[in-house]
Amino acid sequence: MSCPASISPATRTMTSNQPIGVFDSGLGGLSVLRDIRALMPSEDVRYYADNAYCPYGLRSPAEIQARSIAVAGLLLDQGAKAIVVACNTASAMAINEVRARYPGVPIVGLEPAVKPAVKLTKSGRVGVLATPRTVAGERLRWLIETYAGDVQVHTVAAAGLVELVESGTLSGSEVVATLRPMLDPMIDAGVDVVVLGCTHYPYLRAEIEVYMGPGVPVIDSGVAIARRVRDVLASHGLLTASTGEGALSLMTSGEAAIVEPVAQFLIGEDVPVTTVQTSHAILDCA
Repeated sequence: MSCPASISPATRTMTSNQPIGVFDSGLGGLSVLRDIRALMPSEDVRYYADNAYCPYGLRSPAEIQARSIAVAGLLLDQGAKAIVVACNTASAMAINEVRARYPGVPIVGLEPAVKPAVKLTKSGRVGVLATPRTVAGERLRWLIETYAGDVQVHTVAAAGLVELVESGTLSGSEVVATLRPMLDPMIDAGVDVVVLGCTHYPYLRAEIEVYMGPGVPVIDSGVAIARRVRDVLASHGLLTASTGEGALSLMTSGEAAIVEPVAQFLIGEDVPVTTVQTSHAILDCA
């Protein structure tokens, strides 16, 4: 099936008072949204959780690309002035395709914080927790080859962590039992810095820090991405002039009644969640 043509950047009206569009396979990207709002509290933000297809980390590259194109298109159709791909898997597997489909649109993606981790390690051993697709992807391999040098990077394809966060389970015996087989090999290997290579994982940071023990930094890319979004908006003249509190809207491809309580728990705000479906015509393009 042929793909519908994207809207030409010449016909898009991108002004500074429009919202920032942010999406993830689920609710993990709310950790990035939190950092964006902390840095730019006056910006309006629209967030899309693609819960009907979560987690992306277990899906094929073609499916991840199709979903990313569809969701980005929906946010742009709703007036987004920029897109933040708040998902490590989608950034690794689909950001080039999203940029090609929507040329001229500021699009910011994520990548695991390998470079800062290499600077922090004292033992010369760094651990990366990420989804299976991110671990198997070329981008992570390139980051390691480019920045690791003599530092050993232990990658773990984490299973079950996204599902814990999506259910609102952030602590307790179930979390520890899921983390144990992932973190024990890192401890045995002498890892002294842990990189969270999925936007869901910062919500489990407290448990990971306790398990790894004192003196082991647990880092992610959220703050760096927020700064990057600010810089990209500034370079395009798209930073809002408003000094008031920015508005936040939340959407999902899943069931709003199920997603809403967990989303509100994660962000600490009573923001309603609306179910909004993407175009099925775009879905079939891969």
